[in-house]
Amino acid sequence: MALVSPSSIAQINTPWGNSKSPKKHNFFFISSTDPPKFLHNPTLFPSSFPHALKLPSLYTPIPLHLHPLSDSTDDNFTENLQELGNLQTIPKGISQVLTKESKDRVFIRDPPWISALFMKNFYYRSKIKEGFRLEYQEIERRKYNLLRKRQIEAETKAWQKMVEEYKELEREMCEKKLAPNLPYMKKLFLGWFEPLKNAIEKEQKAKVTKKKSAFAPYIDCLPADKMAVIVMHRIMGLLMMGEKDDRCVRVVEAAAQIGIAIEQEVRIQSFLDRTKKSQRKLTSADNEEQMSTETILLRKRVKSLLKRNRISEAQKLVKSDKFKPWGRDIQAKLGCRLIELLIETAYVQPPVSETSDSPPDFRPAFRHTMKISAKDYGQHPVKRYGVIECDPVIYSGLDRSAKHIMVQYVPMLVPPKKWRGYDKGGYLFLPSFLMRTHGSRQQQNAIKRAPMKQMQRVFEALDTLGNTKWRVNRRILNIVETIWGGGGNVAGLVNRKDVPIPELLSDNEEEIKKWKWKARKARKINQELHSLRCDTELKLSVARNMKDEEGFYYPHNLDFRGRAYPMHPHLNHLSSDLCRGLLEFAEGRPLGKSGLYWLKVHLANLFGGSVKKLSHDQRLAFVENHLNEVLDSADNPLNGNQWWLKAEDPFQCLAACINLSEALKSSSPYTVISHLPIHQDGSCNGLQHYAALGKDSMEAAAVNLIAGDKPADVYSEIATRVRDIIRLDSEKDPATDPNAIVAKLLLDQVDRKLVKQTVMTSVYGVTYVGAREQIKRRLEEKGLIADDRLLFSAACYGAKVTMAALGELFEAARGIMVWLGDCAKVIASENQPVRWTTPLGLPIVQPYFKSQRHIIKTSLQVLALQREGDSVEARKQRTAFPPNFVHSLDSTHMMMTAVACRDAGLQFAGVHDSFWTHACDVGKMNQILREKFVELYSMPILENLLESFQTSYPSLTFPALPKRGDFDLREVLESPYFFN
Repeated sequence: MALVSPSSIAQINTPWGNSKSPKKHNFFFISSTDPPKFLHNPTLFPSSFPHALKLPSLYTPIPLHLHPLSDSTDDNFTENLQELGNLQTIPKGISQVLTKESKDRVFIRDPPWISALFMKNFYYRSKIKEGFRLEYQEIERRKYNLLRKRQIEAETKAWQKMVEEYKELEREMCEKKLAPNLPYMKKLFLGWFEPLKNAIEKEQKAKVTKKKSAFAPYIDCLPADKMAVIVMHRIMGLLMMGEKDDRCVRVVEAAAQIGIAIEQEVRIQSFLDRTKKSQRKLTSADNEEQMSTETILLRKRVKSLLKRNRISEAQKLVKSDKFKPWGRDIQAKLGCRLIELLIETAYVQPPVSETSDSPPDFRPAFRHTMKISAKDYGQHPVKRYGVIECDPVIYSGLDRSAKHIMVQYVPMLVPPKKWRGYDKGGYLFLPSFLMRTHGSRQQQNAIKRAPMKQMQRVFEALDTLGNTKWRVNRRILNIVETIWGGGGNVAGLVNRKDVPIPELLSDNEEEIKKWKWKARKARKINQELHSLRCDTELKLSVARNMKDEEGFYYPHNLDFRGRAYPMHPHLNHLSSDLCRGLLEFAEGRPLGKSGLYWLKVHLANLFGGSVKKLSHDQRLAFVENHLNEVLDSADNPLNGNQWWLKAEDPFQCLAACINLSEALKSSSPYTVISHLPIHQDGSCNGLQHYAALGKDSMEAAAVNLIAGDKPADVYSEIATRVRDIIRLDSEKDPATDPNAIVAKLLLDQVDRKLVKQTVMTSVYGVTYVGAREQIKRRLEEKGLIADDRLLFSAACYGAKVTMAALGELFEAARGIMVWLGDCAKVIASENQPVRWTTPLGLPIVQPYFKSQRHIIKTSLQVLALQREGDSVEARKQRTAFPPNFVHSLDSTHMMMTAVACRDAGLQFAGVHDSFWTHACDVGKMNQILREKFVELYSMPILENLLESFQTSYPSLTFPALPKRGDFDLREVLESPYFFN
């Protein structure tokens, strides 16, 4: 049918044009009050069209602006066809079917050839489109299945691959009668592998004695070769990341970690074996007659659940998990015996230069010894603990071979499993838990008992964070590799050389004392450098492994306060500038006009310093004034002017320079694809949450909850107040006021950086001791106070003054902190932990209990395992509650924002109080995060908290709510520097 609608002015959209070449539109609209011209001219239309058609006049002409109906490429076109099929034909004229209200519409039968051509065209196009769609889906499905298979192998066959590698190297060595050219750590592992494997096999075959009975059933759970690989890699990983000051790892930690790793592998292999058996059983049963009635009903029930997409329930029916957890005792006993076997079989040979005049010297690679706790020196009796030390020869080459240490929880190649419970979600096979409870039974039980519906929004937020797809920024990785290969010590990378140990040049007793102090300090610095080198190597090894992947994902879980963290510990966006510079979104989006603007602001923010305190327009001007440096940094990062190295976050700054350079060089900068995450950070976010709770206008203005021409800088404000107090003290008489000398020393050193960390952590419960250490580190960096005792005194005084200035400026926040602490004190007095539920429904229990010692006897030594006791640590419950409560609120805000951004079609990543998305979407994310902040604090949070306390402890009396102001939260919606 053709549809004709008369209107004031004739506008003809002919759908076919030439009758021999029908185009895609088969319907048209005519708007006219006068008869269209082509109705009077037979040459303009086919002969089958009615020539003398009278159109009904309209009483009230309404101009219609209609568009041609969609062609067959429109997904909704089949609905249009169905509607058109229901239209009536008009055999005896229009008046038969038209009412008064519908006389402005005329339906005319199309000639048969038009309908035929149209339907042929429609089916042809829809068939091609469907074919392309199915082909694309098939390609994507195959790609996903391949990636999923690789992910499963990475989680389940990593240790087995390592075993096969060592066996292959041994075969090659025997055949060629020549040691293969291997990296340092691999060479050591290869030398230890065979003796350790043989020792474990011997232990497995030995009779069960009283000594062996504690771990006898468990040492046989894995093949000896796989067990040997796990022990070697786990012990070296712990030595690399453990107590670097003493180059050792505690026995209790090493034994537990090895036991956990072996139990984990046994659990995975047990599950795989059960799966294979169940598959064989299913394939062996050809039809339902061969199966029992119980099996038939089970299969029908599973199919029914799968049809309704209730996959988790179906898995519970199919998989009866018979594996029982081993417990800490068994893990520790098994771990100790395996460590003992490693100590007995692993040897190292010193470099030839050390033993040039004597036969080759082989000595044990590891040593078990006892140490005295540093806290107990001079006390009787002293506390002693066992440690495993490695030979200095191993330690000296460890940082160069860190990449050969096994990293198990690597980023995932496919999206993580959706969270559905305490231990249901995250990795496909590796044990994954919703919350890092660190053994707190009460917190675990609270999560397990929480209804699924209550936890749904928390699960959604973690799934959103886990589904963000990342990739390695290869250009940045190449630059990092060049710098690292050249010795590091550039752009924040650690120096790959140790600081020299000073030589003793005098016999004077005082000089010897000074030398010992300097030598001890140099050794400590070298141990810290070693730790940083190992950490950098691990990060780079993950980046190298992932650089050729199209993308990867980070499963997330929570700490007990509800803050989200990636489960992979090394290369992730919560880490250092190096990691953040190496990572970018796998999905790219065109910059657009707003994206180019935010990219420039982001670059200014990364450059840091005083630039971050400027208005957005001033930051934009800063970048515009340094475009030559930006382009030079992008084109010639290592041999140019190296402007990017002056930035506070150099690698992220360089990545932004490269992206901006691409846009500026493009003929169409707004269409340049950007993968760079753009950050929007809270302004001293902890204090922002306190200001919202207290609704104090002055505090709100200090942390940018109120709009301003430029960002308010609370750190500079506190620094000014601290400087004023110190100036007054410096003018006092040193004879009467001991602070006068230190005040004069500090007066010219007080700046924003000196107080920033203390201000930032004050709302999170930093103590006087913590503040003192923070300020001491900043003063050490300045290097203007050489005497250590004077430095300590200056740090003590600086911490006291800084905390006093904070109390003056944030009085309302201090009142809420005190109230929260008093409530916790009341609860802890009843020997109860503080519990609360976040606005998203996450139950939280503070895990501060007095630990109970549990003594077990192992083959290596007697171990004292720590268990959660029944008595709470009242002081810790009180002091930790205010910062933990605020952490739970900032995590709630982040999770609410994450889910809202997902619903708006944005990519989102969150680092506590720093929210990331594509440059083109920053404006939308800014709007969302402000709306969610207002939504969060429009709830009566403190009232609900008090009510929950009174309901849980009806016999206790709690202090009244603190006085609050009248700040209008909706002002946050208009504040450009709230997050910026």
